[in-house]
Amino acid sequence: MPESDVLIEARREMEICNACRYCEGFCAVFPAMARERAFSGADLTYLANLCHNCQGCYYACQYAPPHPFGVNVPRTFALLREESYRRYSWPQPLARAFESNGFVVASTTAVSLAGVLLAVVALTERGTLARGHAGPGAFYEIVPWAAMTGVALVTMLFSILALAMGAAMFWREAGSAVAPRSRAIVRGLRDALTLRNLGGGGHGCNDSDEAFSQRRRYLHHAMAYGFLACFASTTTAAFYAYFLGRPAPYALFSLPVVLGAIGGAGLLAGTSGLIWLKIVSNRASAAERLFGGDFALLGLLWLAAASGLLLLGLRTTDAMGTLLAIHLGLILSLFLLLPYSKFVHGVYRSLALIRDAADRHAADPTV
Repeated sequence: MPESDVLIEARREMEICNACRYCEGFCAVFPAMARERAFSGADLTYLANLCHNCQGCYYACQYAPPHPFGVNVPRTFALLREESYRRYSWPQPLARAFESNGFVVASTTAVSLAGVLLAVVALTERGTLARGHAGPGAFYEIVPWAAMTGVALVTMLFSILALAMGAAMFWREAGSAVAPRSRAIVRGLRDALTLRNLGGGGHGCNDSDEAFSQRRRYLHHAMAYGFLACFASTTTAAFYAYFLGRPAPYALFSLPVVLGAIGGAGLLAGTSGLIWLKIVSNRASAAERLFGGDFALLGLLWLAAASGLLLLGLRTTDAMGTLLAIHLGLILSLFLLLPYSKFVHGVYRSLALIRDAADRHAADPTV
């Protein structure tokens, strides 16, 4: 298979970086780079997904533009990551979603919202959306239990399957040559969960200029753990409904509601901050053609969190039915898009961190 221009450029830049070694202590990428004697396509894909885009190397590099060498590792690796997302998409025909991701996210969201609203109107009595509902099972007066749980289960399982297939293809091509021991897996997952590499060389990221900041790391934490709290809220609610026979909505201080409120607040804070950082970021080191998809996914996460919190606050009013339909439409869109948006970077980056930990241990068993 012929190599892409982005892959060729990434190899050129890594060969320059490997000769220079000035940025060797900046993040996990450069020590990993130094362990390679040649850069295959799989190795470059691994390095690109190991990169957390802290941009410290761009501001430190003596060969960055306007130098004739034009080394711009953050931009090149961002483009190479996007190529890897397409290459490992499953099923492969849906990989085209990455080519115009902003439009795909927006159109899928619009169709999902319209579909849920139309389905609610068709499946319920006239005026149901505009009428207040209260007590156990109130949500299912808007959207029938079988429809809500059936659609949610099918879309969630499909997304998990698609993400798992992509992860398997990534590891088969770009994973470690040695089977990672449990210690390496734990270390890689710890690095993923703590976002240690968003600290760059220890001082933080260069969000918009040469000044270092931990803002991006903290905002990613708020978004990631907010998403996990919302997922925990959903699974806890499912347990309550299926195994305890307690249908939603739940009391204000019940576990599903508390987890959902904390998760929604984290998602709102994280996505709002990351949108702002992307707006003020230095475009010289960025892959601007990917911004549409980035903004679209952050916007969808923001809307999902905001609609969930609004539903929580207004669930005893006449607005509950409309808000529930809108929230379910946004969640449906989110689950459909998880394997075909930048969300997949969390999966591939975690696997790259596990390979990095395995390779470090293979090079030095005392590490």
